[in-house]
Amino acid sequence: MRHRLVLFDLDGTLIDHFDAIHRCHSFAMRRIGLPAPTMAQVRSAIGRGLEDAIAALAGPEHVARILPLYLEHWRATNLHDVRLMPGARELLGRLRARGARSAVFTNKRGDASRAVCAHLGITPLVGGIFGAGDTPWLKPQPEFAAHALAALGGTPDATALVGDSVYDLAAARNAGLAFFGVATGTHTAEELRAHGATRVYSGLSAAGADLLA
Repeated sequence: MRHRLVLFDLDGTLIDHFDAIHRCHSFAMRRIGLPAPTMAQVRSAIGRGLEDAIAALAGPEHVARILPLYLEHWRATNLHDVRLMPGARELLGRLRARGARSAVFTNKRGDASRAVCAHLGITPLVGGIFGAGDTPWLKPQPEFAAHALAALGGTPDATALVGDSVYDLAAARNAGLAFFGVATGTHTAEELRAHGATRVYSGLSAAGADLLA
């Protein structure tokens, strides 16, 4: 197989954590007297990091007040209703069996990413978990991908990035990686294609067939 290293986004790609994310944004915004956002609003706001999502939902002037409230509720409840996307565990296992390396590459906070991967039992299937706060960078900055590839011994020409958002697509482009889009998260297949994605799939099982080819 051509792709010896596969970087996976987390929210909307490997896992469904949207209920917890929505719950924590709602909790924090209500605590300061703002109306709770809809799930659609939350989905459209996430992907660029937590502070950016709060700013998009509540306004930049409220980030400093909302962030600690969000994190308080997150630490108490975030593992209550998280689940793997269909085909996630199987694809990670098949990649490993074929001799490819996998890693989590996300704008979710690194500590939260490692906690949820351990909770779901996929940590042994990935070679690294790279998240927000682990480096000075976030997707789509090319330095973030370069850091992950250096840590994992990968090269751009032999690396694929699997993600559900236009930010993942931009990260792949900026770093010279192949991009495999899955329409299971924040952006639809039509939106991904409109931004130039050429490989877009209904989910991980469909994407895996091409990744493993």
